[in-house]
Amino acid sequence: MNYRHAYHAGNFADCVKHALLIEILAAMQRKDKPLLVLDTHAGIGRYELSGVQAQKTGEWRGGIAKLQAAPPAALAAYLAMIEKLGLYPGSPVIAAAMLRANDRLVCCELHKEDAPLLRRVMAGHANVAVHERDGYAAMRAFLPPPEKRALVLIDPPFEQPQEFLTLTDSLVAAYEKFKSGVYVVWYPIKHRAPVRAFFEQLMLSKIRDVVAAEFLLRAPLDPARLNGCGLLVVNPPFGFEAAALPMLQAFVEVFEGAGCGVERLIGE
Repeated sequence: MNYRHAYHAGNFADCVKHALLIEILAAMQRKDKPLLVLDTHAGIGRYELSGVQAQKTGEWRGGIAKLQAAPPAALAAYLAMIEKLGLYPGSPVIAAAMLRANDRLVCCELHKEDAPLLRRVMAGHANVAVHERDGYAAMRAFLPPPEKRALVLIDPPFEQPQEFLTLTDSLVAAYEKFKSGVYVVWYPIKHRAPVRAFFEQLMLSKIRDVVAAEFLLRAPLDPARLNGCGLLVVNPPFGFEAAALPMLQAFVEVFEGAGCGVERLIGE
């Protein structure tokens, strides 16, 4: 439990994750029916980019700061949300800001110091619950939801060597319980082998309708560096693939990245 996201808040990977998350949640809310948002690895909710931890790495300068200095039209909704919420908002704060009156957000954070911080950040939201518990176990507990619709964001820290295997097992188990859920999985791209193995395991499972949206800051050749990231989306909302590509292309332009793509891994 050593990972602290405050060192990395607002970096290029955060920007990619949050911009695409906003697009997915907004697309799901085009239907009037209520939904559950389950954030399995929620963090503390808000991050002070002028704080000691963020300043130590300065990763946000190559992320959100670059986008705000040259805002691309394709990322207007994301940048408007960041401006509205202030500081740098994490995924639970973004999701909470987008909730309708009949939607719910369940946030899970296992870190004993971070969970109370998140609970304070969320204190003013009546339809938000914070649980100090393992996010993978939470998928078994909270799915299927009474709303019969859910967006499940799975964003683990990837500090454990077997994280991809744990992630795969948990995702497959959740899908078997609740096949119609929209599962959004953030994953790091350092070198290709772990990601390729992750995809291959999913292809051998019973999971259907899977899309991967990726951004590469540089060629994925150095396993010691975060060279890119992706969002794997199970049951993507209608239009997601078409909407995601210009957003990723905007990231490539502003961040001077090595490339991007949206790939359908598994058909419906």
